[in-house]
Amino acid sequence: MSNSTKYIFVTGGVTSSLGKGIISASLAKLLQARGHSVTIQKLDPYINIDPGTLNPYEHGECYVTNDGAETDLDLGHYERFLNVPTSQANNVTTGRIYQSVINKERRGEFLGKTVQIIPHITDEIKHRIQILGKSGEFDIVITEIGGTVGDIESLPYIESVRQMLWEKRNQCLVIHLTLVPFLQAAGELKTKPTQHSVKQMLEVGVQPDILVCRTEHHLDDSIRRKIALFCNVAQESVIESIDASSIYEVPIMMQNEKLDEVVLQKLGLPDNGAPELKEWKDFLHKLQNPKKIVTVGLVGKYIELKDSYKSIAEALEHAGATNECDVKVKWIHSEKLNAENVSDQLKGLDGVLVAPGFGSRGIEGKITAVQFVRENNIPFFGICLGMQCAVIEYARNVLGWENAHSTEISKMCEQPVIDLMEEQKSITNLGGTMRLGSYDCELTEGSHIFNAYQEKDIKERHRHRFEFNSKYLNDFESNGMKATGKNPETGLVEVVEVSSHPWFVGAQFHPEYKSTVEQPHPLFIAFIQAAIKKQEVKIGSKEMSK
Repeated sequence: MSNSTKYIFVTGGVTSSLGKGIISASLAKLLQARGHSVTIQKLDPYINIDPGTLNPYEHGECYVTNDGAETDLDLGHYERFLNVPTSQANNVTTGRIYQSVINKERRGEFLGKTVQIIPHITDEIKHRIQILGKSGEFDIVITEIGGTVGDIESLPYIESVRQMLWEKRNQCLVIHLTLVPFLQAAGELKTKPTQHSVKQMLEVGVQPDILVCRTEHHLDDSIRRKIALFCNVAQESVIESIDASSIYEVPIMMQNEKLDEVVLQKLGLPDNGAPELKEWKDFLHKLQNPKKIVTVGLVGKYIELKDSYKSIAEALEHAGATNECDVKVKWIHSEKLNAENVSDQLKGLDGVLVAPGFGSRGIEGKITAVQFVRENNIPFFGICLGMQCAVIEYARNVLGWENAHSTEISKMCEQPVIDLMEEQKSITNLGGTMRLGSYDCELTEGSHIFNAYQEKDIKERHRHRFEFNSKYLNDFESNGMKATGKNPETGLVEVVEVSSHPWFVGAQFHPEYKSTVEQPHPLFIAFIQAAIKKQEVKIGSKEMSK
């Protein structure tokens, strides 16, 4: 299969944030629904080895794969759309490319040659692009190239595409995502930015085969003809991508525009009949026609950039659709939350999710939020640091240990109920050294989390250095906070619950990474069910008081 694997490259022009990841994932979904095995990879032009050490304000969420790769958040879109796990090979950065080439040079693998961008860097890029194709698993590999055409850092990637187009003439195809803005003053759509963007591609020797045009207004035939004429593409290869109310509408929109048909025709692949996408359309119908509404508070410290919590927001949407419920998210900045305003901020919510994170900023606000929801019987879901905040709060306000804390924040605290993992204590490098990837967890029967999964043994993805300090476990359990999930090999406490609370679950792992359209995560589904129940009780008590 490796010799017949087809490669589709998705580039972007005019401006960033046009949605290359969503277009790539939507096309992949359509091709998958036609019976082709498809995967997507992201090439990121920054020099970091991975986004693991980047502040979320810089790059949004860091997404983690089963094999422990810290990757770009677009890989989350790929998994949510395709329902297929990604891996280390699905995300490549310039830093990783250069690191590999320099390591080879140090080992003497270039036989005394001068190491240059061409051919050494471009050869490494092409090698990385083709790893997934040569695995024998996929008919089609879609490669999304980060950044915007014309950026200096993207040039080696575009050059690598040019070389592959020449070397594999009938196996490659380029889709260029561009912008057709509407000028209010002129009252018309303008094609000039697209023309210039394609011209920049041509200057480096790459002719796009298909243009996907982001627009706020429909493209009529005259606009399509003009773009096709000036950009050297067939008119049917000018694809409209109009703004959508949900990213999950985009595959249907691309199907209506016949993007998948044009791609298959150009690659010489069988179309295998139009995709039905029944499950996808059922999901969309529920998403767009909810029977009830709940409001969930999301407490975090990166609220200004909501992409920092992208997978959580999407998992809430998946769970909402499953429950035929519109989940409204109230974004609450933990740094601005305190004992004086917590009631105003959280009162009336149907559930509260305390988000993951690192460092001391905003942690006291998270702890305050946990106390309020615990004492007021509001459904609570804590993820990673959110779970750790629940442990700290319980130690302080139930066990009476006023100085309980995490050694991440207070190294010399009296009761370090959250402590650095033993295997982390000798580690000095920060990049890629956390407890990362998929690990086993054994659940306690009868617990909220067991009822959610309906199975005893689960596997979930992790990203942390600190853990529940098991030397205090008996103190917690004898006072009502139970460890309902543990790693079977190490005994690491993965899940805590408060038995006297209607629904109070803290998870050390990140369940949001595994929620997809076709398989919404059971823990998020259970959380939204608890929020619905809370709302029903609230409505019932209001009616009784009339």
